Amino acid sequence: MNTKYSHAQREQYGRLLAARLCDQHFGARPTATLDGPAVLRFTPIRQVNLFVVQALLGKWTAEMAQLRSSYFDFEDTDVRQALTQFMNVLSRRIRLSRPTYEPLLAQAVADTLAGALSPADTLATKLLPAEAGPRTPEQLREGLRYLDTSRALFESFIDALPAGQEQPRDYLISHFRQHLESQPEQPEPLTALVAQFNELLPLTEADLREASPAPVAAVPVQAAPTPAAAAPILPPAPVPAPVPAAAIEMTPVAPAAPATSVAPATETEAVVPLHAKLKAERAGSPSLSETLRPDRAATLADKAPNVESLREAISINQRFSFINELFGGENMRYHAAIQHLDTLPDADAAKRYVTDNLAAEQQWVRKEEHVNKLLRLIDRKFSA
Repeated sequence: MNTKYSHAQREQYGRLLAARLCDQHFGARPTATLDGPAVLRFTPIRQVNLFVVQALLGKWTAEMAQLRSSYFDFEDTDVRQALTQFMNVLSRRIRLSRPTYEPLLAQAVADTLAGALSPADTLATKLLPAEAGPRTPEQLREGLRYLDTSRALFESFIDALPAGQEQPRDYLISHFRQHLESQPEQPEPLTALVAQFNELLPLTEADLREASPAPVAAVPVQAAPTPAAAAPILPPAPVPAPVPAAAIEMTPVAPAAPATSVAPATETEAVVPLHAKLKAERAGSPSLSETLRPDRAATLADKAPNVESLREAISINQRFSFINELFGGENMRYHAAIQHLDTLPDADAAKRYVTDNLAAEQQWVRKEEHVNKLLRLIDRKFSA
């Protein structure tokens, strides 16, 4: 039976590893940036770094393609030469902050693991993306600069193609699968790559597999019931003498009280935006800090440790929870909000920013659990 690997597990590991590595690099310098050489050596796994550079090239090419205007001739020879020179200069001026780099790193980790599991997927996504048309061997060879894992396998495939001849994408992918089956040597085993990742963040091959469904409990077979013994036949009992009607005393039965009719609920509770709910509750209720204030003087061991910044206090799991639940998966919005909260002077100002500004901007509805976790972290930051 073929082992099934989970795409979601690879994506999750990529996000966790990217967060850890970025914490280590940007932790003491949150406003630091990375240039091209720094990106190429950011992780000890060369394939991860190359995929980040390839993703940068793809985004850059897409942005440059938008630099067109109906008022100017962008196909003019002088214009094309100037644009080429501009792109060459710009390529030597890479500058990535954490919010822009971390998602690229996370995806590169997931893609590296996927490539070790299926080289055909690497060909389809890295050398022949979905929008790609027919390709010549020379065009495919240009993409080899971004491949390190199983590079020799791709080189031998490209060498076997007829030079200068364009081939459709579907044909190339199908032909590569046949090439894999004909190769005696196997691609780089997943075990070696997992061992490299394990040194950065614990990982095993089992972590990447799809969870097996829980076995269905067997229903116990019930034994056939034993037939009951036949009851003995008894003689008929004598019929008692009839009692006179006057001797029968009837106890009057009180009439049953009519059942109280319950009006059916016809209206459901309206969904109120979280920022409006928090604003209404704050007007007549004690603040969260007053509610959580202990009745007795807590010892130092009883109190949660104070934190100097929210960025340092939020764990990796909390960060992903906040990003997904409160910021719609937008990594940059999350980092900008936390950075702004760390600049506010006191807890009241920080809470107002959360309950008034962020709640309204992000349209939080039924997010009380995650908002309260963020508010408790704010209390810890500003507590004396």
